[in-house]
Amino acid sequence: MTSRLAFQDRTSLAMLALLAVLLLLGTVFSIAAPQFLSARNLSMLLIEFSMTSVLALGMLLLILPGHIDLSAGSGVGLTGGITAVLIMHHQVPAPLAMLVALAVALLVWRGMGHIIVSQSIPAFIITLGGLLTCKGVFWLIIQNTTVPVSPGGAPNLLAILTTYYLPPRPSYVLAGLTILVLALLRWRSYQQQKLRGPVDKELQLLSFLVPAQVIALVVLCCGQFRGLPLPSLILLVVALFVHVLLTHTRFGRALYAIGSNEEAAFLSGIPVGKTVVAAYTLMGALVAVTGFMQTAYAGASTTTVGDLMELDAVAACVIGGASLRGGRGSALGVLLGSLVMACLLSGMSLLAVPPEARFIARGVVLALSAWLDVRLSKLS
Repeated sequence: MTSRLAFQDRTSLAMLALLAVLLLLGTVFSIAAPQFLSARNLSMLLIEFSMTSVLALGMLLLILPGHIDLSAGSGVGLTGGITAVLIMHHQVPAPLAMLVALAVALLVWRGMGHIIVSQSIPAFIITLGGLLTCKGVFWLIIQNTTVPVSPGGAPNLLAILTTYYLPPRPSYVLAGLTILVLALLRWRSYQQQKLRGPVDKELQLLSFLVPAQVIALVVLCCGQFRGLPLPSLILLVVALFVHVLLTHTRFGRALYAIGSNEEAAFLSGIPVGKTVVAAYTLMGALVAVTGFMQTAYAGASTTTVGDLMELDAVAACVIGGASLRGGRGSALGVLLGSLVMACLLSGMSLLAVPPEARFIARGVVLALSAWLDVRLSKLS
């Protein structure tokens, strides 16, 4: 009971520590670049955060059972490229083009998952091959050129993914409903933890109040610009889906069990292979969604779309408390980790940090995340 309480306290404290890091980053960047906290920049930051988070939530579904996907970034470029080429060069309606790209992603990622499970090949090897293959096919499809997302600048479903904004008043209502749902989820979690043993009420309250205040402030700031961008609404749906999937379904419990002890999970009757393949299939769907948003945000499909996004997704997961060994992680933690990455990249962009320094910073963050994962594993 004591160890369980200690684990709960460490989890809550880790979340609060992440929020403290976010506050520090916001303070430093707002002093160095006053426009960092402007309504326009926060709106752009929210779009970038949403794209990273959707991919990171998919990565979480693979990290929990002890897997990883190094092909995600290339997949983002590939799905966006397929959609843009179908729309621009073949006059396929945007919704149909997006469905084709989604189907391709589902088939490719399900295929990779099947190979990994059936042939017992490490995910690192297969997804590394997927990275190179997807990147090559992507470049072939767009023929190393820039393919706009809409012919003649005419609006379509793909183009509006990052240009549509929910007006301020509906945004405030949605923020209130989101905070209410968060409160209900935290209350349910609190009641469940009380049944298992003592709970630190102050930490539980703080773990709700601080994220709620962050949501309220962000929405209020975005309301001063144009409202909530559409990617943030897509993220809200994906995050709720992943949270419910992980905390209220057999599939979610199976992912945690496989990551904690695959052999024990198999002996307890969990269909390990089918569960892992399903996780890869879901990852494919989220890769496609991220590809649509990233390509729309760039305004065109180019050879650089999706570059290094898989590393940002892995870093977001680990920063948010997920273990690369499997068995530990949460949707909320991933969102906080993604926000740290988004703030870091946005701040460096505003400060005109040279590209080589940005690569170094991202590499250092990834290395520190891996080190932190090892340290937390030893403490568990």
